[in-house]
Amino acid sequence: MPDYRRAWHPGGTYFFTVNLLQRQNNDLLTRHIELLRAVVKSVR
Repeated sequence: MPDYRRAWHPGGTYFFTVNLLQRQNNDLLTRHIELLRAVVKSVR
């Protein structure tokens, strides 16, 4: 696994990517988008 370096900056914006093992015909993330949004908001 890569050793990513993260710099903290007040008001900084971060981007993250989510990949699924089965990418073809998989609507898991779109079916549960509200849960994903809530978790990201909670972690903030």
